[in-house]
Amino acid sequence: MHKTLIVTNDFPPRPGGIQAFLHNMALRLDPDRVVVYASTWKRSAEGREATAAFDAEQPFQVVRDRTTMLLPTPRVTRRAVELLREHGCESVWFGAAAPLGLMGPALRRAGARRIVATTHGHEAGWAQLPAARQLLRRIGEGTDTLTYLGEYTRSRIASALTDRAAARMEQLPPGVDEKTFHPGSGGAAVRARLGLSDRPVVVCVSRLVPRKGQDTLIEAMPLILAAVPDAVLLVVGGGPYEGDLRKLAAATGVAGSVVFTGAVPWAELPAHYGAGDVFAMPCRTRRGGLDVEGLGIVYLEASATGLPVVAGDSGGAPDAVLDGETGWVVPGGSPEEAAERVVALLRDPDLRARMGARGRAWVEEKWRWDLLAERLRELL
Repeated sequence: MHKTLIVTNDFPPRPGGIQAFLHNMALRLDPDRVVVYASTWKRSAEGREATAAFDAEQPFQVVRDRTTMLLPTPRVTRRAVELLREHGCESVWFGAAAPLGLMGPALRRAGARRIVATTHGHEAGWAQLPAARQLLRRIGEGTDTLTYLGEYTRSRIASALTDRAAARMEQLPPGVDEKTFHPGSGGAAVRARLGLSDRPVVVCVSRLVPRKGQDTLIEAMPLILAAVPDAVLLVVGGGPYEGDLRKLAAATGVAGSVVFTGAVPWAELPAHYGAGDVFAMPCRTRRGGLDVEGLGIVYLEASATGLPVVAGDSGGAPDAVLDGETGWVVPGGSPEEAAERVVALLRDPDLRARMGARGRAWVEEKWRWDLLAERLRELL
């Protein structure tokens, strides 16, 4: 692999799925052949301290820009060019194609031989807006490869590209650490701590925002409880929608059967997945297709933990489920269909076991980090 400059806004300790994706990939590359150019997480003393501590622990060099949001301005572009030359990098990986990929031509002129830009869900949204489509088209022309998460995002992003750039696209989704997410991850201890040891548990692990569908699960709970009276919904994660969700649980009369954990440290997430019998997140597309699920790595983490999954049909979420094998895909925003699938799984332990085992095997076959990191090395 060429020595590579990774240019990204999405890097820990800033939390989030894209951040975890970039970090996990970077850790699996040769640390002597990686330099990361990233934005600053927070300007506060606490934020600077956390960032410095994180960077010091990394096996590769991390260079932080003074801004909290890298944009392809002349100053940032000059700094990226300086780092490329200073460290003798021949490849560039943009952690998110839009908008940082607009720096591609300048880095090419500075000596970059390979330029790879990763797309996520938001680039699929860009592809629907006239001005943003033109910028995406320029990014496609200025890079060697745009990567995509799954068929949903590929088809939408490709529509904004030239035929030549679209033909160069390659799939590069995030992976799952099957050694961290596994059936013996400590779920029993979480259930005991929360007083759920003897109850059937439907778990949802995600940031609390409207697209994810926690409200659909709460609205489904009266139907689920009618069939499985002692069932409980375990909502894992924090976010701006939490207050609304708590009010909805009270208004729906199911507050006693919904447990909110709030934000959970990453290290404790595997055990919280393991606390469930069924994983459900019936995500939906919002804002005319601009707010859409890019992939839904949570479904794969749940599968690695041995749980059957009930997913929504937003964007690329179905790409993370083998419908009818590792779980089911339901229309986002339909409490009735979500409840039907959840009840079927809660009532049938053999079905849960079969779907959970198939999901675990599928993750091991296709979604391991080491397999995906090798694909990235080849692209670079």
